[in-house]
Amino acid sequence: MMIQLRNQILFPFLISLLLAGSAQARIPVVLSTDTGNEIDDQWVVAHILTHPEFEVLAIISMHAPSLPPPAGRSSYLVILDEVENRMKMKVHPPIFEGASLPLADARTPRPNAGVDFIIESSKRFSKNNRLDVLAIGAGTDVASAILQDPTIVDRIRVFGMGFKSWTDGGDEYNVLNDVKAWQVILQSDVPVVVGCGDVARASLSLSLDQARDLVSAHGPVGHWLWKEFEAWYWRHIKPLRKDDFSKPWIIWDEVSLAFLLGMTTQEVYPRPVLRDDLKFDHPQTDKTITWVTDVDEKRVWADFLVRLDTYQRTHDVGLIETQSFLPQ
Repeated sequence: MMIQLRNQILFPFLISLLLAGSAQARIPVVLSTDTGNEIDDQWVVAHILTHPEFEVLAIISMHAPSLPPPAGRSSYLVILDEVENRMKMKVHPPIFEGASLPLADARTPRPNAGVDFIIESSKRFSKNNRLDVLAIGAGTDVASAILQDPTIVDRIRVFGMGFKSWTDGGDEYNVLNDVKAWQVILQSDVPVVVGCGDVARASLSLSLDQARDLVSAHGPVGHWLWKEFEAWYWRHIKPLRKDDFSKPWIIWDEVSLAFLLGMTTQEVYPRPVLRDDLKFDHPQTDKTITWVTDVDEKRVWADFLVRLDTYQRTHDVGLIETQSFLPQ
């Protein structure tokens, strides 16, 4: 359903979120993202890097067919630009160039520095204290880490943004970009959480007006995110609808952070098998999959604004611009 993004909805959450315990232990994460392919990854990068509850160990770029080849390199450069030029981060987690192509088959990894980092960083974790790896692009590097070091399944948990819906699975972009990678992931014993396309559409869709009202007045970073959304909308949504601005676009990948922040509901199901046509088979199995069923979008967007505002008040992202954009 469409959400009404107005100040009277968002601001009641702001004070409580600012006061919410950052005393909790931080959540260690590795983010694998095809930033530059669309616009949603840019929002997630800004959200996760400004959030005190996340200990971001690394960001790894990921391929997508819409990125100029080599796709992993193209995505890497977009991430670097956002982190260093848009967010003006002088100190930030390492950024690695990940795979530029999908797996050739379900047995052969695509080695790269990002895969090596996932494996090495996982070694200080265990079955009872897992590293969260967020695959919000293709699953190539996650699957490659599993193929290179099968013991990693005892040290990580994988969150994937993909598939269309439960129970069918279905054709969604991230999974389509490396079907074999997701076959490897689902066939392994690694714990898996999925935020699917239908849930993201229902909860994380923004019209042009909603996106502008949400972030455009929240500092240079928020203004940049709005301009990215606007440019995407005019290139990909508006040409198909002459005088209709009501069609939304989806900030798909925010479902990953919503889950880690406890802003979703989910169900646990027997783990399916992924066919080559992206449909699920459902054999009898003791293995499970956690499936996000709903997102509390009000809390997600309120949290996002708090993190953007707090970061920009405490970091030099362009003082004059910041003073003119940030709410007083």
